[in-house]
Amino acid sequence: MKILLTGTTGYIAKRLALQLLEDNHELICCVRDMERIPDEIEEHPQCTFIKVDFLKPESAEIPKDIEAAYYLIHSMSNSTSDFEELERKCAQNFKDLVNKTQCKQVIYLSGIVNDDSLSKHLKSRLQVENTLKSEKYALTTFRAGIIVGSGSASFEIIRDIVEKLPFMITPKWLNTKTQPIGIRDVLTYLSNSLGNQKLYNNSYDIFGPEILTYKEMLLQFAQVRGLKRYIVTLPILTPKLSSYWLYFVTSTSFQLAAALVDSMKVEVIGKVSDINSHIDIIPMPYKTAVDLAFQKIQQNAVVSSWKDAVSSGVFKDQLSKHIELPQYGCFKDVRSREIKDENYTINKIWNIGGRNGWYSFNTLWKIRGYVDKLFGGVGLRRGRTHDTYLEPGDPLDFWRVLFADKEEKRLLLFAEMKLPGEAWLEFKIVKNKLYQRAVFRPKGVWGRLYWYSVLPFHAFVFRGMINALIEKK
Repeated sequence: MKILLTGTTGYIAKRLALQLLEDNHELICCVRDMERIPDEIEEHPQCTFIKVDFLKPESAEIPKDIEAAYYLIHSMSNSTSDFEELERKCAQNFKDLVNKTQCKQVIYLSGIVNDDSLSKHLKSRLQVENTLKSEKYALTTFRAGIIVGSGSASFEIIRDIVEKLPFMITPKWLNTKTQPIGIRDVLTYLSNSLGNQKLYNNSYDIFGPEILTYKEMLLQFAQVRGLKRYIVTLPILTPKLSSYWLYFVTSTSFQLAAALVDSMKVEVIGKVSDINSHIDIIPMPYKTAVDLAFQKIQQNAVVSSWKDAVSSGVFKDQLSKHIELPQYGCFKDVRSREIKDENYTINKIWNIGGRNGWYSFNTLWKIRGYVDKLFGGVGLRRGRTHDTYLEPGDPLDFWRVLFADKEEKRLLLFAEMKLPGEAWLEFKIVKNKLYQRAVFRPKGVWGRLYWYSVLPFHAFVFRGMINALIEKK
């Protein structure tokens, strides 16, 4: 079957693409930035990539002979005040384009919307569902609650909380009930519903077998990890204070923390239907989903992460717009060293950040991360999606990978920390010589004052980093 896949670089779509290719489908993958094609599927003969921005669909060309499509576009962390209208417009433009094709079925992943008092994000999800309905194709909607899997936002946030805090004083919304579902089950629903006419023009709640409070989810997560945790919930923490609590304790951005707190006040209990018999599935328990997630982590086989989404940081543009280092109006720290072992240096560069740190004066890097958090930035807690390789679009602590090519021997990072300007960090090997460039394009007087305030630290931080990339210990 020829399938249109949207949200290709997102958490769900990356994994779904691999499943659909395994099932021998042909994929037309939509990306807003051709620099961000996932490595896992880039060279697959059954994959074609097209550049589409559904908020600017004028130049989009969708193949007419597609048979089905997945709508997997959503941004929980969108901080704009009119995100509901943007999501509606995006869905409408998608519908208009697909209506011109031979598509028979659109499959949409939404959220469970059974509570009388919905958060603004869940209201937006319901609005998108209504917008996608068409007389030209059948719509199949799956409404999921908390999705549990390696790299999912909910999994990583719970992991941060449980592993860092033996004793927790928490907001009252931890007593809200929900029905978590494993990512593997979500992918089964999405893939096995293709072409199933019994599911046409219907919506289904999909959920795991247990109704749990968020508090119970934290405690069961701790049990899987072999940890003892104690939780006290207090009614005095306001939504804003709760958002700050979640933001400082976990690796999430403040926008996502606020959106999650808004959603976590709403009970997410699914309505029973006959969908499991149509899909032939028995959803797994919560603890099983957590255990499987850690198996993936231990095997270094995490396919996608919520942090991969550009909206998880402060970077909003296409990567390609920033891929060349600016030459004018910038401050620069440029260093070079003859390399002794090219493979060693390249591997050292590709392993930088995350658990490995920055090789020189890591305490200062951590302090910079804490300062960034205080000013509403992403800090260092995002780490990196993969321990052993990098691809464009990956988060790397408070950087975003713009370019990563071992054959060209070049890695380029763009800063997502809170700055009065823009910053790049580049590593490049030319003729057996490593060039390390830190470039800062200031914004106004504050940008220039910032550069001169951190300049004294560059002498030993950047010198130490380039030395560590050359010298074997």
